[in-house]
Amino acid sequence: MDLAHPNGDPAPQHGPLVDRFGRVADDLRISVTDRCNFRCTYCMPAEGLTWLPKAELLTFEELTRVLGVSVDLGVRSIKVTGGEPTVRADLPTLVRMFRDAAPGLDISMTTNGLLLDTLAAPLAEAGLDRVTVSLDSLVRHRFEEMTRRDALERVLAGIRAADETGLSPVKINCVVIAGQNDDEVVDFARWSRETGHVVRFIEYMPLDAQREWERAKVVPSARLIEAIDERYPLVSVGPDHEPARSYAFADGAPGGIGVISSVTEPFCDDCNRLRLTAEGEIRACLFSLTETDLRGPLRAGASDEHLAELIRDAVWRKWSGHRINLPDFVRPDRSMSAIGG
Repeated sequence: MDLAHPNGDPAPQHGPLVDRFGRVADDLRISVTDRCNFRCTYCMPAEGLTWLPKAELLTFEELTRVLGVSVDLGVRSIKVTGGEPTVRADLPTLVRMFRDAAPGLDISMTTNGLLLDTLAAPLAEAGLDRVTVSLDSLVRHRFEEMTRRDALERVLAGIRAADETGLSPVKINCVVIAGQNDDEVVDFARWSRETGHVVRFIEYMPLDAQREWERAKVVPSARLIEAIDERYPLVSVGPDHEPARSYAFADGAPGGIGVISSVTEPFCDDCNRLRLTAEGEIRACLFSLTETDLRGPLRAGASDEHLAELIRDAVWRKWSGHRINLPDFVRPDRSMSAIGG
């Protein structure tokens, strides 16, 4: 497996946070918990997962310290993730700590939206810039089937609360699975036009804890765009440093469409992301088979300089791509809920 260039050059100790292929990591996903109040079928089983003990999670102070080191290394934006980040107690306090540590940082959050109806205002006041909400169906019974929770109306209320409190633009992530919700794509486009929210369709990826992913259930993003364009003509929008390819409605209607084609059209060559798991492991790729421990050094009294070296080395050793479409692809042991989105 091609993990990096064959030479053993050490990571540079100055300059951008770069890997051996010249990609600069300036976007950090920070997972604050592995727990979730949904049980989405493509991510988690209905029951049986073992959660991390509280003592193994990075504390607010540890998370903020890693954030500070990362910003010093060139990170310019972070996304708070989980599991479901809003189930971490006192989350607005952590967001305030992040904001105080890095006043100019772009801070967003990915959430299932269930608790946003009460948390949107405190999070906005704490310094969160915007949210992305996962929403896989606009049909109540199907939403319940996919999430194992009858909570569609409350999630929609959470989206409205986020919009009203300025956590905008609110983006919507929709994982599309053949035979489950792929017939709702045009309905989502219509909803986007009505609400002004950009809907991003994500290809079904092999990151489920129950390891039941099937390639046959992947719906190519190109097919989704074709279906929407036939009903609501689209125009491509220029690159914006996001993994999604973006489209606006040709008639000028509000909202918009994005597609994240992780399986059929990987965007590894332009990846600028880095992930920190809830227990303090650095992952240079969503599909990494290795991680770099920061919690141990943090709790052993490591200096900021040493933490920076560990992060630089993890990024430097990032592989060329996830290899989903190649015969030697190996699925990571950890599911999306344990990795952080």
